[in-house]
Order: sequence, then structure tokens, then C-alpha cells
Amino acid sequence: MNYTKVLNIEPGNAICYSGFREGQCPGLVYPSYEQIKEDLLLLNGHWKYLRLYDCDEHSETVLEVIKKEKLNFKVMLGAYIVAEKNNYGCPWGGGTYPKEKLEKNKIYNENRIKKLIRLANQYPDIIFSLSAGNEACVEWTDHYVPVESVINYVRMIKQGAKQPVTFCENYVPWLNKLKPLVEEIDFISIHTYPVWEYKNIHEAMEYTKENYYSVADTYPHKPVVITEAGWTTYSNGRGIDPNNVSEEYQKTYINDLVNWSHVATILTFVFEAFDESWKGSSEALEPEKHWGLFKVDRMPKLVMESFFSGFNMSK
Repeated sequence: MNYTKVLNIEPGNAICYSGFREGQCPGLVYPSYEQIKEDLLLLNGHWKYLRLYDCDEHSETVLEVIKKEKLNFKVMLGAYIVAEKNNYGCPWGGGTYPKEKLEKNKIYNENRIKKLIRLANQYPDIIFSLSAGNEACVEWTDHYVPVESVINYVRMIKQGAKQPVTFCENYVPWLNKLKPLVEEIDFISIHTYPVWEYKNIHEAMEYTKENYYSVADTYPHKPVVITEAGWTTYSNGRGIDPNNVSEEYQKTYINDLVNWSHVATILTFVFEAFDESWKGSSEALEPEKHWGLFKVDRMPKLVMESFFSGFNMSK
């Protein structure tokens, strides 16, 4: 099923955007108006659709910049919901919390959803879709939320806002545990990362297609959007073979991904615009830090060099 009718948008390039720079991170230090403006001017003209993960201070500034600077972006805005249940299977041991914390988290999540609704109504001409959460149901998550809770949040959003509603998750849960959620949302949003599943660059694109069609063929009556797909440029060897990552491999995968998405008419959000040094472990080669098409200093990686060959941050 074609996403353009459900979302009332035209085909276009899409990318995940999080603007945290060196020394910044969510909850502590946020990018300034001018820093976000600088980022969006870099992205403007190359991407039409942006995905934002949370309705936090960062997203509020992004929406303000788009409106005040009259930039040509449409936004998928999410609410980042946190753990409501312990996940003892989290591989890095981050999925267990005291009962009191889980109870407070439920209140936090409800308030986050309410804020998502407020922003959706404040910026109806910019925000084209809404997400009730991100990677909160997959077996390895450190912020596990039961499917029943996600369904309740989707219903809250639908009652309070007019934009189409989704939930962003790894492709695997959509094949089984998220089936009850499918009829509640307007479109399905999947994540696919071949390099995390030990695929090399020669296997990557076919594996991405397999992931996509495994979900799309299961639910032919629902549009399926890819809200994350990308290729990191460094790895410390934990989970991703360092031999499988480089700027050259990223360029190959992103170009193949974008070309296929255009031909197949699939809305695909590339992960992600800029490297984020706050993510993951403190190791410099931590793969979570290096998915950007631009480095953390905003210099373009190989995949973008042909468009920004004369770019200089000092200008």
C-alpha cells in the first residue's frame, strides 16, 4: 500500500536528525538555535523529510527554526517513551529498574504523549506524522514497554491530534508480537541494520529488501515506511566487524538504499544526518557514535563530499 496517500505527502528524501554536538547530550546540554539553523541549512535542499525522536527541547528548537526561517521541511515527530517493565534479556544489562522507577516512568510517558499532541497541534503545517515511541518492544531494548501500553498511547494520540500515527521499531517484532498494534496505527515503521546482523556490504542491500518485504507482505493493507537504515563508519569490534565498516561502504549502502527507495516508492529515513559523540560507550570507535553522513564537526563524509566539496566550517 502506497504511503503517499495515507501520509498526504509526495515522495522525497528523508533523514533522521539529532543535532547534539561535542559536549552536548539529551537532558543536559542542547544545541542552540543558531547551531540547529546551521544544521538545517546544510540539510535543506537535499532532504525534505526529517525524523525527530522526542518532543524535547531539541525538537522544540528544530520546529521553531523551521517555522521562523521558512525552511522546506516536513517532520515526523516522536515521543521517546521509557521503560514500564523490566527486560532481563537486555544484552548490556540496562533493562532492569526498581518498581518505583517503573511507576514514575508510566507517568512520564503519559506526559510525553500529551506534549507530543500539543506540539502536533502547534505545528500542523510542519509535522506530518507522529510516533508513539522508538524501539521499546524489541527483545534487546533497555526501555521495554508492553504492547498494550503502546496501543493506549496510540489511541491517546489519535484522540488528540490529526496527523497519521505510527510506532517505530526493529522489523522483527512486527512479524509477531506487534500484530495487535498494526490495526491501531496508520502505517508501520521499521528499522533495518544489516551491518548489526553481520552482513557485509555485498549482502546488505538484499538483506534490507528481505527485511522490508517480510513485513510489507505480511500486512499488504498497511503502508510500511523505513524509519531507520544506515551504515556506521567505525567499530570497536563489539557487535560489528571493523572490516565491514568504512566511509566507502557507507557511501555504497546509502546510494543503493536511496536509489532502491525511489524506484520502489518507499519512504526511507536514512540514519542519520550527523555523528553523535555522546552515544554508546566512551570508546572513540564505538559504532553508535559514527552513523552520520556528516562528522560531529559537520564536515561531510565520503557519501556527501561531492555535494559539499568546498564546505568549510570557518566560513
